[in-house]
Amino acid sequence: MSLPPGQRALDTFPRFGTHLAYPPPRVLPDHEIAVGGAVAEPFSLPLAALGELPRKEMTADFHCVAGWSATGLRWEGVPFERFFALVIEPALSPGAPITHVTFQGRDGYRSTACLEDVLAQDVLIAEHLDGRPLDGDHGAPVRLVSPRQYGFISTKHLCRLEVHTAEPATRHHRNALNNLGLRLVEPHVRARVWEEERNGYLPAWAVRVPYRMLIPPIRALAARGGRGER
Repeated sequence: MSLPPGQRALDTFPRFGTHLAYPPPRVLPDHEIAVGGAVAEPFSLPLAALGELPRKEMTADFHCVAGWSATGLRWEGVPFERFFALVIEPALSPGAPITHVTFQGRDGYRSTACLEDVLAQDVLIAEHLDGRPLDGDHGAPVRLVSPRQYGFISTKHLCRLEVHTAEPATRHHRNALNNLGLRLVEPHVRARVWEEERNGYLPAWAVRVPYRMLIPPIRALAARGGRGER
């Protein structure tokens, strides 16, 4: 199968994400997924409750916005469309037209996606990778996996969901460049891989090379931070 535009296959699945110089957050024995936003009452779902929902296994590639792809990954978890229908929809405020969902991880990372994108059949709240429970480097104990979007949508260490009736002002994890007001580094709101929606303001060809140059230093930093306790 061919790769999306601008992507190169790797023979590994690197640890990429926020706080790369530090170990991933520890898994709490009472981990929960909190649900807030346009719901009648905020609530939390114990991680064990995911086991009572319909499950799915799938093989899919993971595409980083920097230009690398990890191919043939085998994921297992709860389809997000079923999670939304069975857990979130019954709790919505009456008449609330949901358009966006924000995902937040225990490492502080957050991303926002259009509802129609994460209701695709291949989007999972994943607990297993290649037949094993997720490890800390790849999102333990549970993460979002959206194969048709760049990896910055697929929040790791998922601990909170917020549903919105309009696009929120802050869509993604803030970094130092964002905080300086450099809007040109903001990611695309849809982040669809095959449309090469990498950046919200610059054309795809303009960011391919700068993003790709970041792979070696970030990969080295991630390897150093990933050696801590899981």
